[in-house]
Amino acid sequence: YCYDSMIGDVMLANSMLNRAGAKTVLLGCSVEPQILQSHPGVKEDMERYALILARESLTYEALLGAGISPDKVKLIPDPAFTLPADRMAVPPGIAAGNTLGINLSPLIEDYAKDKDIALESYRQLIAHVLETTDMTVALIPHVVWKRSDDLRPLSKLAGMFQDDPRVILLPDLPAEQLKGIISSCRFFIGARTHATIAAYSTQVPTLVLGYSVKARGIAKDIFGTEKHYVLPVQELTDPQQLIREWKWLSEHENEIRNHLADVMPGYISRAYEAGELVRSILK
Repeated sequence: YCYDSMIGDVMLANSMLNRAGAKTVLLGCSVEPQILQSHPGVKEDMERYALILARESLTYEALLGAGISPDKVKLIPDPAFTLPADRMAVPPGIAAGNTLGINLSPLIEDYAKDKDIALESYRQLIAHVLETTDMTVALIPHVVWKRSDDLRPLSKLAGMFQDDPRVILLPDLPAEQLKGIISSCRFFIGARTHATIAAYSTQVPTLVLGYSVKARGIAKDIFGTEKHYVLPVQELTDPQQLIREWKWLSEHENEIRNHLADVMPGYISRAYEAGELVRSILK
């Protein structure tokens, strides 16, 4: 419900399941507040769910504000925070503790005013990091669907730095292995929500190039603010914006890492509550 193009299909499926007598749960969801207010039938569709588990507070507050019962809506972190990390999966060439992990999604082009701005921003950032640090740069795909393949933009980036051995393009790998690689990074800059969740949950300082409510809401819940933690792609007009936010992230590295170490154990523990809540509606 944070992608306008998918809402019709989701509503149709939920309606069909309800007519068949099934209970449905909206698990780990994000809902764009404006869609909830303006899209015909969305509020009615929310009422069909036996349980709604919002993964961030912006969605939670929007659902309550739309009149959905607080008995039905709960604020629970995304289940992906509980995913184990396979730390044995780090490939040769990745400098553990001294790598900048980068993820870029083709979805960015759908939301940016300038379709080329994200790729150019990443290119300039990588060039800056290579020039000013001794870090390795790992280009990490997280979704490789035919219709939306991270390897397409990441391969373009890799081609721009094909002569530099410090820039490494990773292949598609199982989620636990990707999380293990991300956990070994010193910093992470990503577009895919679950790639950034892999970084947050393993206490890696992270900047999100966001395009929807989910990025903003998750960052707000973890840090109390989205400022400096999310750069909305809709506001990206100058490649130097990404470099400026990267500098802020690197200057506050220890502060961010300490904060994540304090909050993540409890945050991850809360994500497990989803199981009990789902179980409760079956009684």
